[in-house]
Amino acid sequence: MEDQNIFVGQEFPDVKAFRNAIKEAAIAQHFELRIVKSDLIRYIAKCASEGCPWRIRAIKLPNAPTFTVRSLEGTHTCGKNAQNGHHQASVDWIVNFIEERLRDNINYKPKDILHDIYKQYGITIPYKQAWRAKERGLQAIYGSSEEGYCLLPAYCEQIKKTNPGSHAEVFTAGSDSRFQRFFISFYASLHGFLNGCLPVICLGGIQLKSKYLGTLLSATSFDGDGGVFPLAFGVVDEENDDSWMWFLLELRKALEMSTEKIPPLTFLSDGQKSIADAVKRKFPSSCHAICMQYLSESISSDFKNSRLVQLLWKAAYSTSTRGFKEKMAEIEEVSSDAATWLQQYPPSHWALIHFDGTRYGHFSSNIYEFNKWILEARELPIIQVIKRIHCKLTEEFELRRSRSSTWSSTLSPSAEKRIMDGRTHASTYQVLRSDEVEFEVISAERSDIVNTGTRSCSCRDWQLYRIPCSHAVAALTSYKKDVYAFTDKYFTAASYRECYSKEVHPSPDKLEWSRTRLVRPPKFRRPPGRPEKKRLCVEDLNREKHTVHCSKCNQTGHYKTTCKTEVVQSTQQF
Repeated sequence: MEDQNIFVGQEFPDVKAFRNAIKEAAIAQHFELRIVKSDLIRYIAKCASEGCPWRIRAIKLPNAPTFTVRSLEGTHTCGKNAQNGHHQASVDWIVNFIEERLRDNINYKPKDILHDIYKQYGITIPYKQAWRAKERGLQAIYGSSEEGYCLLPAYCEQIKKTNPGSHAEVFTAGSDSRFQRFFISFYASLHGFLNGCLPVICLGGIQLKSKYLGTLLSATSFDGDGGVFPLAFGVVDEENDDSWMWFLLELRKALEMSTEKIPPLTFLSDGQKSIADAVKRKFPSSCHAICMQYLSESISSDFKNSRLVQLLWKAAYSTSTRGFKEKMAEIEEVSSDAATWLQQYPPSHWALIHFDGTRYGHFSSNIYEFNKWILEARELPIIQVIKRIHCKLTEEFELRRSRSSTWSSTLSPSAEKRIMDGRTHASTYQVLRSDEVEFEVISAERSDIVNTGTRSCSCRDWQLYRIPCSHAVAALTSYKKDVYAFTDKYFTAASYRECYSKEVHPSPDKLEWSRTRLVRPPKFRRPPGRPEKKRLCVEDLNREKHTVHCSKCNQTGHYKTTCKTEVVQSTQQF
């Protein structure tokens, strides 16, 4: 057995190690084993091919678990051609082969498993066997999906102990305590949002792919440097109107636990009705904007026209009613269907000129950035998905806290750059003072009115970003005013540091958790096999629809058997 170097007298730590070695040898050299005798003290096997004389015998040494090869007889005459569906390449063997790879890459696909096994051993195995091995391997490393739900109540208790002030709850349904919903918001996130972040909350969800599926709902914000700031997240058995109403109710409770008065908020989402209704009910004084990234991707997907996307963004950024109408008219010229489609989204929810709230320059949600944190972990049990976010939060808070401690500027780097760019442009402007607060700023292209009392400029950039625009910088510096004093507090380095001033403490190992109550997984589970895909046939799309014709009344739209003409006539006669 040249590749594995198995020889007479060779010793192995125990019978299990020997069995693994002989199995590896059989797979690598493409012959099938037929086990004659296998127990705790002896092992006898031969080649499964009829007439092949190869045979091996191993025994356990006295007073020790060690196994040794006693005899190795004959050479293979079978041709060693067991390459398709090798019997020794069992699911357990594949699990041992892929375990380390799975630890490094959760998304190690079955087709990659097939490729790697063929490359290393020269054998092919069924796709289904590789899929089962991956499922079993993930369970061996990360635990079962059922255990994940059972651990949730204990995990919530640990969060409350290690991170006092956090809001963590698990909700069940039915007499058998089936999982329904889970919500968590760390105290560090609540403190950072209320004391340093922009008062903007992005909402969204992402499907999980574990055995029992579910949806991860998230609420994120922006720090003063434009970074994603996770505020709260939860898992629901099903995303619908009720689940979003519940999620925003829990979010409101969490915020009210940490402050006496919730500040005026702006919400960003994909505009789905369930989110819009929940925001209106639970945060009635807030403003709700539609994510422009979602809107532009939708119009691009539906109409396949990059010109429409460009015009949509220009309409969104228009700073005058006239400019907005011009861009909308251009959209109508390019595609009347696109203009009709856009009517389902009121301009007051996405266009700058019509939006009542403040977005601080953020037209798009950052939920997509947050979802990347768990994109690779969606196949894992629910407790592992939550712990991934927990660990990532701990790392990010520490990293950003450390990084911001070295800043020497008054504002965050991105805000400071905006001021510096404004100073560069302002040096070429002419400033005329009208009164104590109003100025006319003249550039080569245009003239703008700046009002330092209302912190506004006719270009609208100051109102949009809440950072003085180049015209405002020109007006303020010409009369020796401090530009930083006219910048919203959210963009200061001090506010940024306050965002991450509290630590997200890790939870102890699950072995130290005490299980307080039993939570069963939801009844719904992922159907077996590959998910179905709806495929559209181009020929069917272009084909004219068949018109149904009735032979009784000569009308279209129904058959003879469903014709109601006789019924109507008899009713009239009666």
